[in-house]
Amino acid sequence: MSVLPSGALSTVAQGWWLVSDEEAGPGRIVAGPFTDRAEARWAASARGSESRDYAWPVYGTRRPDGGLSRRPSPQDWSWLAHLGDQLDRLVPEWDATISDEDPLTTLVVEVAGALAEAGLTLHDATGAASELGGACLTPEPGLGGVVVTWRQHDRMSIEQVAGVAADSLVQQVMNRTLAQILRVRGFVVAEFGGGSGHVVRAAL
Repeated sequence: MSVLPSGALSTVAQGWWLVSDEEAGPGRIVAGPFTDRAEARWAASARGSESRDYAWPVYGTRRPDGGLSRRPSPQDWSWLAHLGDQLDRLVPEWDATISDEDPLTTLVVEVAGALAEAGLTLHDATGAASELGGACLTPEPGLGGVVVTWRQHDRMSIEQVAGVAADSLVQQVMNRTLAQILRVRGFVVAEFGGGSGHVVRAAL
């Protein structure tokens, strides 16, 4: 769909819309709807030469007053399904360690989400693909945080096809990488076990 002229917004209720805080008041729809986020982004960039206000794509339902009621987009639902699949990889014994109301549960979900957004997967310790490796998350109530370590593929960690030295060095690099990613995302990260892992806590 092309950008609709001002005052001619479609009556289609739900989709991707361009929203601006400058034109027609804060958080107001200025164009749309669009079939997907990429098209909305293209339309936003095209506005740069003809409008001094900044507009960004938002998924939701257009209200009769011209405002937008935000709704989860198809991409949001896809992301939540992916995150759910990652969380399903956690060791089942966790249910006996922490409850759904425990702050550590929220922390685990946030850490898993940050790693998944970076393109990393959690280690599926009990699944059919357990040999593939990934990030390991272990809640430690006594430490008030989650211990995060990296598990390499069995070829590296067990079979040691690249040798003992490579196994050790790659493990160190990956553990430091996990720690740095989580620091960038705002978590409090402290070394644990002589650098074999890190304790991750929520930001103060």
